[in-house]
Amino acid sequence: MNHTLAVGIHDLSFATSHYQMNHSELARKYGVDLDKYRIGIGQSSMSVTAADEDIVTMAAEAAKPIVDRHGAADIRTVLLATETGVDQAKSAGVYVHSLLGLPSSARVVELKQACYGATAALQFAAALVHREPSQRVLVIATDIAKYELGSPGEATQGAAAAAMLVSADPAILRIESPSGLFAADIMDFWRPNYRSTALVDGKTSITAYLQAVEGAWKDYVEQGGRPAAEFSAFCYHQPFTKMASKAHRHLAECSNLDGAAHEILGAVHNTTIYNRSIGNSYTASLYLGLASLLDHSRDLADQHIALFSYGSGSVAEFFGATVVPGYGAQLRTAAHRRAIERRTPIDYAHYRALHERTIPVDGGDYELPEEGSGPYRLAAVSGHKRIYEPRMPRR
Repeated sequence: MNHTLAVGIHDLSFATSHYQMNHSELARKYGVDLDKYRIGIGQSSMSVTAADEDIVTMAAEAAKPIVDRHGAADIRTVLLATETGVDQAKSAGVYVHSLLGLPSSARVVELKQACYGATAALQFAAALVHREPSQRVLVIATDIAKYELGSPGEATQGAAAAAMLVSADPAILRIESPSGLFAADIMDFWRPNYRSTALVDGKTSITAYLQAVEGAWKDYVEQGGRPAAEFSAFCYHQPFTKMASKAHRHLAECSNLDGAAHEILGAVHNTTIYNRSIGNSYTASLYLGLASLLDHSRDLADQHIALFSYGSGSVAEFFGATVVPGYGAQLRTAAHRRAIERRTPIDYAHYRALHERTIPVDGGDYELPEEGSGPYRLAAVSGHKRIYEPRMPRR
């Protein structure tokens, strides 16, 4: 293995849903002050999937611009991370592989560990490229965060997919070693097989997250990582954007990082812009934060940024990366902003109908209404099989 080879993110793209609901709708429904959401948890709206959208259609939409730009010939591995899986056996990535027309000479795998899964995929991809520098790995994080109506988690819901092309000599971000790791068996958030919505112990989850920040940072230091002061920005997993500032304040205490309160908030602000509007996207959340940082910051060339990935249950990782000079030419800032701005606003009644909608599980034939606007759709379920297809242009 070539340990001196630069490996990292060569391209980055994300997609979100067709619909969005403003948190003012929730505030009206529950008779609460809007600031409970906008200030209390740092959220302004949430992405809501249409009837014919799911993790596969969003994943394919996020990855399509990458394949269109770079081609598919060198992609020999697809790693899809999700905690919203559509099948207990078949990887959702296989559907994506087919929709994108990727080569048959490929390995396709789905990874799961709550919101941490995409970081595992990224690190596994980097190891594969180190072993064989001529290949590229497509990493996709895709999720729909869904909680029971009226529950504390409802306001944090969202949906998105982030796709990354991992390669040697990357154009955007070089991933550094070492990583700081942390794992603990904690029931802070989970979703049994028999449930369509997650269960969460909010107070335990925040405590577990901060415990993981401290544990992963401690291991990072012991492994010989950089001093915290060398990082120009910090990206955190964001179950809600206020959590990024909570996490960074805790890291500042653990690492003796100097800074006033406004400086602590400023260090993470640019990472929260997209997530504030989209909501939680589980595995994709950290990498939407990375895209937001790159799209909204002044030149970060040659600067070091820190990334903290947390997955309830729990597993966490703290690692560093260096921004590659000229990275701006690879960014998709305009496309990312369009993805958010083009969502169709809906009211609470429409959102509730979508939230309560379920696909029958009796193995019968069911066509799904055409609602979304992305390039791919879930067209039908027949004989217990999900049928995906490119969306036909509307007249």
